[in-house]
Amino acid sequence: MDWGTELWDQCDIIDKHTQSGLDLVEKYVKFVKERTEIEQNYAKQLRNLSKKYSPKRGSKEEQECRFSNHQAFLDILNEMNDYAGQRELIAENMMINICIELTKYLQELKQERKMHLSEVKKAQQYLEGTYKHLDNSKKRFEREWREAEKAAQYAEKTDQDLNATKADVEKAKQQAHMRTHIAEECKNDYASQLQKYNKEQNQFYFTDMPLIFNRLQDMDERRIKKLAQGYILFADTERHVMPIIGKCLEGITRAGTNVNERNDSVVLIEQHKSGFERPGDVEFEDYSQGINRASSDSSLSTPKGPLELLGRNKNKTFRLFNKKSKSVDSEGFTHLPPEQRRKRLQQKIDDISKELQKEMDQSEALGKMKDVYEKNPQMGDPASLAPQITQTAQNMERLRGELNKYESWLAEAGGRGDSIRYSTHSLNNNGAHNPNSPGAISEDTDSSQAIYSEFDDEFEEEELAAPIGQCTALYSFPGNIIQLCSSTCVYRTHLFSS
Repeated sequence: MDWGTELWDQCDIIDKHTQSGLDLVEKYVKFVKERTEIEQNYAKQLRNLSKKYSPKRGSKEEQECRFSNHQAFLDILNEMNDYAGQRELIAENMMINICIELTKYLQELKQERKMHLSEVKKAQQYLEGTYKHLDNSKKRFEREWREAEKAAQYAEKTDQDLNATKADVEKAKQQAHMRTHIAEECKNDYASQLQKYNKEQNQFYFTDMPLIFNRLQDMDERRIKKLAQGYILFADTERHVMPIIGKCLEGITRAGTNVNERNDSVVLIEQHKSGFERPGDVEFEDYSQGINRASSDSSLSTPKGPLELLGRNKNKTFRLFNKKSKSVDSEGFTHLPPEQRRKRLQQKIDDISKELQKEMDQSEALGKMKDVYEKNPQMGDPASLAPQITQTAQNMERLRGELNKYESWLAEAGGRGDSIRYSTHSLNNNGAHNPNSPGAISEDTDSSQAIYSEFDDEFEEEELAAPIGQCTALYSFPGNIIQLCSSTCVYRTHLFSS
């Protein structure tokens, strides 16, 4: 079934239908454009969201990424950023494959439809012109035939009139004959125009219009097919990125699966384990035995509660080092707790060893190159390598010196696994050390962390410059540890005296 046969008399309907189809294509293009804008805004918001919650470089949050739950959240943010990229890709492909293509095709259809309708209008105008000529010839024939009839009646009447002369009768007959001849010519012209019109009408309704209507039908069917492809692309565009989106979602799932709560606890221990032992029991100070008041006043005051030992008191009076102190030995890491110091020293030794190995490899390579130059002078001048060899040797010597220095510090720190004791209340009422004095902090508790993890903001470096007393260690410690404990005692004595 085709429009030219079945809808031969529905030109206006075909006109409206084809226009409605083009309006639908235009509406769909507008719909997809708005969808792409939504996708682009969605992707932009997702990127801004990921950026908002991503840790800044060098921030505390970035340092906490060593924990698996923090790293998992960072992985989720990265996956969301990739997911946003896929949404942008959807918007881009929809714009290119649907909007731009259909817009271009729509313009072509409009031009084609305009051409076909122009042909219809031209055919209609031609047929109308032919019919006009037919109608004119018909009216002329009708008019002339009436005039001929009148002339014939007048000639007959004149012929029967006894008073009429022969000349009048002859004139009337001639007039009637002329009118009849003109009427016959008009009749023949009318017949010719009628034949011509019927031929044109037959051409119009059976050939020209069906052909144009069939072309419009073909155009409309092509439009529908192209629009259907646009409908399919609307889904396929998103379906094509689904595997990558699925990988993003799998990455988020994998990030949650990789969280290891036990490992995070171990990481926290490794980062903040101090190496000290827990404090022992506090001695009873019996003032009823006549203890010298001056000695009691010169000793450390009564220890605070357990929360203060954990570094939770407001004034933080048990902080061992001042945050604003500028005399901290950062090179030897003496400002760190023993366990952390040993780890940092070992890490430094490993770094220096790697750097030293690189210099040794470079020195060996330079030596081989020098030998090649000496055997084959045309390849290069051996003397040109002297500055590099000298520089490499100096670097190796410097690195060996640093390696020995850090190894000696590590040996002084007791190597790995040793725990160092220090006394939180090392003076008794007489001002001397008590061997059984409590106050050692263990390496297995978070209480040690608070002592070294924060520094007191309430005391300046100048306050530590003038100690009011000294104390003597009862046990043998490495030099740096004695310096550490001495600094601790002086600092705490200064705190309690103030």
